[in-house]
Amino acid sequence: MPRYTDESLQQVRDAVDMVDLVGARTELRRVNNDSYSGLCPFHDERTPSFSIKPSERVYYCFGCQASGDAIRFVEETEGLDFIGAIEWLADRYGVTLERVAEDPAAAERHRRRERLHDLLNRTCSYYERVLWDSDEGARAREYLAGRGLDEAILREFRVGFAPSPWDRVLNASRRGGFSEAELLAVDIVVRSSERPGMVYDTFRRRITFPLCDARGRVLGFGARALGEVQQRKYINSRDGEMYHKGRQLFAYHLARAHATKAGAVVLCEGYTDVIAAHQAGVRNCVGLMGTALTDEQVGALKGLAPTVILALDADSAGREAMLKAAQAALARGLELRVAALPPGSDPAEVLQRDGAEAVRELLSRSVPFVRFRVERILDGGDRAAPEGRDRILEQLRPIFAELGPGAMREELERAVASRLAISEKVVEQLLAAREAVAPGPAAARPVAALAAGERTERAFLELCIALPARGRELLAELDLDRVFGSPLARAAAEHLRAHLEAPTSGPVDGELGALLAELAVRAAALAPVPAELEVERRQLELARLERAINGARGADSAALGTLVREREAVKRDLDGWMARALEQTAGPRQ
Repeated sequence: MPRYTDESLQQVRDAVDMVDLVGARTELRRVNNDSYSGLCPFHDERTPSFSIKPSERVYYCFGCQASGDAIRFVEETEGLDFIGAIEWLADRYGVTLERVAEDPAAAERHRRRERLHDLLNRTCSYYERVLWDSDEGARAREYLAGRGLDEAILREFRVGFAPSPWDRVLNASRRGGFSEAELLAVDIVVRSSERPGMVYDTFRRRITFPLCDARGRVLGFGARALGEVQQRKYINSRDGEMYHKGRQLFAYHLARAHATKAGAVVLCEGYTDVIAAHQAGVRNCVGLMGTALTDEQVGALKGLAPTVILALDADSAGREAMLKAAQAALARGLELRVAALPPGSDPAEVLQRDGAEAVRELLSRSVPFVRFRVERILDGGDRAAPEGRDRILEQLRPIFAELGPGAMREELERAVASRLAISEKVVEQLLAAREAVAPGPAAARPVAALAAGERTERAFLELCIALPARGRELLAELDLDRVFGSPLARAAAEHLRAHLEAPTSGPVDGELGALLAELAVRAAALAPVPAELEVERRQLELARLERAINGARGADSAALGTLVREREAVKRDLDGWMARALEQTAGPRQ
């Protein structure tokens, strides 16, 4: 990271026009000679509580207590670190930064990077001129207009057009004093595979999209073909000294301040999708640039906002990209939501067909990622036949295995019950089935088994209360010490043997009293069929066997084999009772 002299830092601070700087973010009203006020750019408000003092170049919000100097303001609004903010302000106010004395090698590396930045910026400006000022750019202008994209937003994104001749950029760059080695380093030209020693322009007859760093400096290009015979529709700059595909997000520099303020960032797939979103007023949107989401990109997203809204294409490739993106983002603790696009559409097509308001409305209706997955499975399955419903439940089971107890799980279970015309209780039981042996890290399985076992024990007791005739029989015949893994649930079962009709009666208090009260309330809300209690009884036995198998691993192989065979027999019995439960609950509704 560069180090700048104290004199340079002070020159930057002195050069800042605080009214100009803050006024670009919020409308300011003069209060007196050395005070301006406006709506705070850091929180939503209707009455201005944000104030700046231009002479001291400081700000303060009486509403959210945000405060600082010009550098801090840029750090917060532009999503930059201290050095990035200094460089951003130096660029804006024309200050030349002087570095603390560097060793010759470091100074040479810095000089080279500055030249490459200059080369890339000059090339981008050239592509822009070709798009807007040349006859050859007319077809590209027509294509972009046909996509519903306005000139103003395209100019903001610095979209351009690389002309057809093979040496336009090559010759112009040479005239500008750049070497062939520098052109190759940033992939503006490539070597010919047919004529040794020959180089030619990398991008020809293509719409160009500059790929920028957090400060908006061009690092490379993405380019879309316009010619019918061009083999690849999209190409990107190759990884090199400046550009690394897996590190950048398209439009990061334009979206970061908006994402920080909104607390959410929208992730699209293509360049025109992102531009369309920005044109529609969704300014917190970035793009994947045609790659699977990398850890570095996830880190960049997390630096923008805690919530990511996936708005990837609705085709199968887009859905696959969405699932991969979700896995990477969830692993880093990001909250994921999905904006479900119309079949066969991307955001740019929605803008072109239905207008900006439709894009905004689509993104405002985003749903949690887990809900999106559940609804997709429900929509795509055969809900009419029992076999189809079984297949749907089988697909849903691993999703629910990842969900802990809570409001989201209960809400989704109700949705599944409604769509499949099955009672909520049966759905809860079916989706919990085999959770103890769901795929996952071996170290996590005992924890999952314990959680599933506790849920099973309590569900069984609820059904015993709701169906007291059969419940009394089952409680009497069970070996409670053997079957119940939870001491609290075992105590509740012992109590219910004598108080099934009035679960909370008798000398109970503390945790046991609270559990019995909960079981009684939940049982009163049930309307179960007899087969449901039999299902739960088998689930109880299955949980017992899982505990026994986990305890027997590494010991007597013969004993372990016996337990495994018992488990398979219980599973077969369980499947039969599940089918009967489905028939008993679904039958009257058909």
